[in-house]
Amino acid sequence: MTESMYKYMKVGIIHFMVYPSTIKGEGPILESLKKVAIDDYFNAIEITWIKDDETREKAKEILEQSHITVAYGGQPRLLTTGLNINAIDEEERLKALDSLKEGIDEAEYMGAKGFAFLSGKYEEETKEEAYNALVKSTKELCEYAKDKGITVVLEVFDYDVDKKSLIGPVDLAKRYAEDIRKEYDNFGLMVDLSHIPQLHETIEESILPIKDYIVHAHMGNCVIKDSSMPAYGDQHPRFGFPNGENDVEELVQYLRVLKSIGFLNTENPPIVSFEVKPWGDEDPEIVVANAKRTLNEAWAKL
Repeated sequence: MTESMYKYMKVGIIHFMVYPSTIKGEGPILESLKKVAIDDYFNAIEITWIKDDETREKAKEILEQSHITVAYGGQPRLLTTGLNINAIDEEERLKALDSLKEGIDEAEYMGAKGFAFLSGKYEEETKEEAYNALVKSTKELCEYAKDKGITVVLEVFDYDVDKKSLIGPVDLAKRYAEDIRKEYDNFGLMVDLSHIPQLHETIEESILPIKDYIVHAHMGNCVIKDSSMPAYGDQHPRFGFPNGENDVEELVQYLRVLKSIGFLNTENPPIVSFEVKPWGDEDPEIVVANAKRTLNEAWAKL
């Protein structure tokens, strides 16, 4: 397209993924955050928990000065701790719920308007019980976030490859979104290009049935051809990674579908973020440059 992509979306990056040493709420948060803040290619950023009060305050100052749109990823609060928001055991479920509520408080403090999380693991024989637990938890999160002006967003993950999350296949994602939206309008789904091959779905199969519920999107790559291959599973390697599923052409198709359903739009441009992670000793700065080149080329072909 000849029109600027910034007319249709806010281009973002997941800070804690491209700088994975910060994913536990520690590490070089301020130094790496500044690198994104001074890069005007990005007008959105996704952050996660910051455990130290002083660091959090300084991070907030950086974000405010940079005039960048902020979203909050609550996924690390679950993935790095083993907490499960759809645990059938009520005590376990409430632990996960409390952590995510703390995340919503932190998101509000940091100026984020969106709060993302993911569903947890499940057993096939108790899948319906896990689903009911997830619905219950999500409604509680939406209620908690409602008066804070925050949208609660569930990211769709694989169900049998790596994270093995309940949501999940598109049919179940649609049922779930319908159930939550009956009561809460501050809820939506997040799709991720790197998760679609892991869901054994095409881009159209993964997006079209849930088009009315998508509020956020990620761009990335994955390796799933063989479990012995480097970066197999949900590792979000750079575009062009050996044996990867997604590159320029797949990103073009993804953006085309997102535009066709009205998700990419000029009235209220949504956040579309890179979810890319250095593999091994790769340099995060080069991985970021790779992502920007890939999107530039894809947009030109759109």
